[in-house]
Amino acid sequence: MVGGSVVSQPKLLSSFVSNCVLHSSHPRHLHRLFRYDAGCRHVSMQLPRKFSGLTDVLFNRRNLDESANTKRKRLSPGKVSPRRPVPDHIPRPPYVKSKTPPGIASGPEVHDEKGIEYMRASGSLAAKVLEYAGTLVKPGIKTDEIDQAVHQMIIDNGAYPSPLGYGGFPKSVCTSVNECICHGIPDSHALEDGDIINIDVTVYLNGYHGDTSATFFCGNVDDEARNLVQVTKECLSKAISICAPGVEFKKIGKTIHDHADKYHYGVVRQFVGHGVGRVFHADPVVLHFRNSDSGRMVLNQTFTIEPMLTIGSTNPVIWDDDWTVVTEDGSLSAQFEHTILITETGAEILTQC
Repeated sequence: MVGGSVVSQPKLLSSFVSNCVLHSSHPRHLHRLFRYDAGCRHVSMQLPRKFSGLTDVLFNRRNLDESANTKRKRLSPGKVSPRRPVPDHIPRPPYVKSKTPPGIASGPEVHDEKGIEYMRASGSLAAKVLEYAGTLVKPGIKTDEIDQAVHQMIIDNGAYPSPLGYGGFPKSVCTSVNECICHGIPDSHALEDGDIINIDVTVYLNGYHGDTSATFFCGNVDDEARNLVQVTKECLSKAISICAPGVEFKKIGKTIHDHADKYHYGVVRQFVGHGVGRVFHADPVVLHFRNSDSGRMVLNQTFTIEPMLTIGSTNPVIWDDDWTVVTEDGSLSAQFEHTILITETGAEILTQC
């Protein structure tokens, strides 16, 4: 999640976004790239005219006709159940008690040996919760039922569900179905045969956050959706494989973008990976597209990589709940995410079973 030091700066534009403002140790880069207009539900990318026109032709307009002819119904908001309680003995992240929307913390998350062990523990629990959540995906299950199961498993393990209360987010997990790019709020919506759903789990255990997500198939999913999901997963894997001390962060974006281009998928630019550890969102801002940002990975640093790919438009539209982000044309979107630790020999995935 990224936020800003003054209200006039762009709105929150990371993997976990609401109407928070943007913070970063390099805010001018983000201010140049992104724009969120008050009163408008679109989050837009500010690019030079010659590039923005080309991007529109190649990505944002390329599959509008196909999307318009799909038989799949567009998503619509369902009924959101009351916030689920967390036992008093479970420690809360500081932002839960604050009325001020949190932003991104300045400085990277770099850990000593004890911190690394705590990160492994929180990452392991997040991975197990996500794996369990995936087994629940089937036609007819409500996304709120997934939230209930995730919530219960997290608190049964003495952890706090990090999304709950973050900037006002009302649930313990994000469930993003079909054209939902990210931050779908679990509700009374029932999954249907052929749907795809991203489940985004973050746990706060022993004072450290573990953050992960994956896209799952619901019933009989067509080849178009399966291919999108597979390539998105490959993008994450390839990006992790190039990580090591001293590597430039911009190589992550190039690796993801290059692979997505091979299959003519769009890469969502307005939402990013982030440092994670003692705080939910910290430096660096990890861009998933080709960029020229400076910054290099350091030993014992933890952050997320979480590419979001689309079949059609990469333009995100935010619902009136200020959280749910969908593709402008209703085309499918998929996402995968891991929390990784930079080691002497490369990167360790902390959020896999």
